[in-house]
Amino acid sequence: MQILHLTRRTFLTTMAAAAQPARRPNVIFIVSDDLNCALGSYGNNIVKTPNLDRLAARGVRFHNAHCQFPLCAPSRASFLSGKRPESTRVWTLNTPTRKHMADTVMLPELFRKNGYYTANLGKIFHTGPEHDDPRSWDFVLPEDGKNPPQSEVIASDEIGRPRNHSMAWAKLKTPDEQTPDGIVARETVKQIEKTKKPFFLGVGFRRPHSPYAVPARYFDLYNPAEMPLPYEENKAVLPAAWYELADKKKPTEEQTRAFIAAYYASVSYMDAQAGVIFDALTRLKLWDSTIVVVFGDHGYHNGEHGMWHKMTLFEESTRVPLIIAAPRARGEAKGLAELIDVYPTLAELCGLKAPAGLEGKSLAPILKNPALPGKRAVFTMVGRNDDRAVANNNAQWFGRSVRTEQWRYTEWDGGKKGIELYNLEADPGERKNLAASPALEATRAELRKLLLSL
Repeated sequence: MQILHLTRRTFLTTMAAAAQPARRPNVIFIVSDDLNCALGSYGNNIVKTPNLDRLAARGVRFHNAHCQFPLCAPSRASFLSGKRPESTRVWTLNTPTRKHMADTVMLPELFRKNGYYTANLGKIFHTGPEHDDPRSWDFVLPEDGKNPPQSEVIASDEIGRPRNHSMAWAKLKTPDEQTPDGIVARETVKQIEKTKKPFFLGVGFRRPHSPYAVPARYFDLYNPAEMPLPYEENKAVLPAAWYELADKKKPTEEQTRAFIAAYYASVSYMDAQAGVIFDALTRLKLWDSTIVVVFGDHGYHNGEHGMWHKMTLFEESTRVPLIIAAPRARGEAKGLAELIDVYPTLAELCGLKAPAGLEGKSLAPILKNPALPGKRAVFTMVGRNDDRAVANNNAQWFGRSVRTEQWRYTEWDGGKKGIELYNLEADPGERKNLAASPALEATRAELRKLLLSL
């Protein structure tokens, strides 16, 4: 038997080490722009996302997470403040993030105030000086490169106006490391390697946001002719629920397949850049001391209901992938969750005192036991204007939606412009509006009460 001789010096060294507080975990906070649930780990058997799939395998995948506003600036202002859009009052792309939140402690700001090194790599807050938040960051690599230089384009297509958004793809000859998201991923690795303090790294990937402009090798993963066509049953969609312009140019069947393939190519490209970061965590042996969060800032239509892009209150637009990989957290959480829940979750996991007024609920208990039930309901709102073309920058009235495990109930302009009710168990595609059904009067009343309770 080995006998250890404990000297006075060894004893004091041991006691001093024991007295040191445990180092708080690092956080890598990855937001992908316009990412819907087209991931292998979410059941899509066409898209290739090996890196996010392996992250899901080592963490908790939230099957039923939803954004609070399906538009970039309002969604980001919401989840970064931990407050609902009704509180942030950021409802358009041009409303400054802090216009109504001068005293709010943003998520990365909380970490910075508590001794973390914080870095903004790419698009975290929305693009533009009115959305920048210097209080939150020690280091900033600005978001860049929405549109590729024409000299790098091998092939491309664009469905022109009138529409309510850009709709274009471009196959590039650019190597990954020279693309905007590739630069973000590799700078993230440099930040990890050089940082001595606990860190909070906000990593904002631009793709799969349109234009779907990524290196050619990702396009090679998908044959457009093999892409399944979306259903386009839109005759019953309320005018208020409709986002596309009335005289929009409808893509042909061939274009539809090509655009879906291009979107998937962009998802696979983003997945590869995330893999650069994950490989670095493996090489540096940091998985046991790092929390990794990946999610989309809102959902995205790829032709469902005859629409493309976001800005609707259908499932395709509100539902987002949310993966949290934390030490000793594994499994699939099927209950309802919201993006405003991420702020209090990270604060709790890292032992930080969350500021008063957060409107989300910590998911930490579900990370310990993914079988726990989620929220009773989740809420999403979206802005509208009588001139649909300017709704992004001038919201005159709103649609508000409550989603439970079984139902989605939506009111447009307080019900004055229509009501929608969908039974998601029987009709997951939200094709049959049951709002006028006399048999569901009690259900409708209960859901309306829930919506108005917010």
